[in-house]
Amino acid sequence: MANLLYLVHRLPYPPNKGDKVRSYHLLKHLVARHRVFVGTFVDDPEDEAHVDTLRALCAELHVTRLHPARARIASLVGLMGGEALTLRYYRDAALQHWVRDTVRSERIDAAVIFSSSMAQYADGTGLPMLVDFVDVDSAKWTEYAAHHRWPMSWLYQREGRELLAYERTLASRATRSFFVTEKETELFRSMAPESAGNCEAMCNGVDADYFAPDPQRESPFANDELPLVFSGAMDYWPNIDAVTWFASEILPRLRARWPTLRLHIAGRNPTPTVRALAGPAINVTGTVPDMRPYLQHAAVVVAPLRLARGIQNKILEAMAMGRPVVAARECADAITAQRGSELICAEDADGFVREVDALLREPARAASMGEAGRRRVQRDYSWEAHLSAFDRHLTPLCTDQPLAA
Repeated sequence: MANLLYLVHRLPYPPNKGDKVRSYHLLKHLVARHRVFVGTFVDDPEDEAHVDTLRALCAELHVTRLHPARARIASLVGLMGGEALTLRYYRDAALQHWVRDTVRSERIDAAVIFSSSMAQYADGTGLPMLVDFVDVDSAKWTEYAAHHRWPMSWLYQREGRELLAYERTLASRATRSFFVTEKETELFRSMAPESAGNCEAMCNGVDADYFAPDPQRESPFANDELPLVFSGAMDYWPNIDAVTWFASEILPRLRARWPTLRLHIAGRNPTPTVRALAGPAINVTGTVPDMRPYLQHAAVVVAPLRLARGIQNKILEAMAMGRPVVAARECADAITAQRGSELICAEDADGFVREVDALLREPARAASMGEAGRRRVQRDYSWEAHLSAFDRHLTPLCTDQPLAA
């Protein structure tokens, strides 16, 4: 058993959005084997209620309250210093002091970093680091630039450039770097060739026992509607882009064929742009206490993300719930599922209309696809199996054994 420092940019509980699902399961894996000292931020008032639950899992927990509006303003200081704004956004003196005190008093063996922005707190500690980048965030900002006008396009391009410089420095110092898919790993290797041999993919998983169909689970939908579901945090720009595109380019064409069709956008913190979509054809739920009824009783789950990176937990969860999923190519390509029988890929708006319409017309095929998708998730997406990659590199840091190849 080792003493580990776990630094994560958002409270890793409850596991109710993409990054928190991954960070929570990594924490759960670590605390089963080690004493874990967690430093993190709370950026959503709703998460305050869960701090004590998380505290009970850890050897020690330090939580800094982050106010997004203030943090955005503070991050602009980075413009004058040639620094990635993301680093300034997550910079806090109290957390830095806690890290230094904890490393000194608790004989910490290694640091586990979730999200590159948190590695700044391990600087100067001398600790070996395992870094879960998850995605290549610098590439995400650069991609955003292409979809915005000046001055935001300039700002996003700058952030992509400065953050990549930091990511490369971090990867060169880390004992091992992890990314969510092989594709994302190869992308980073191409952008940071000096660290190419020190990176690997660590795939997301899904708790298929929790996300499982239950015949006793009641439907949240009206009896006279045909429900489509999109799930996710609705203050995340790729999700916002996905639902606004689906609402304008795809849903009207489907409703011309299926008048009772209704899209349910289920997820926390819908922005004004998302809330404005609500109407007879679209229900914007906001936070729901349990996503499983929405997934289980959906006719089809859609994932029309045009700007997504890596594996989408929303897709794995829907597949685990036994529902047919139609996903954009970037999302579908990240998942090892048979196209057409376990998961459907749509290239564009025409493809989404065609594929969703076909599933609605063939309910037996839709049910068969849902069953096959669940079997795929059970076979290939166990969290425990994927997280074992961490153990191969963490154990030598704590026992003086040779590092894993």
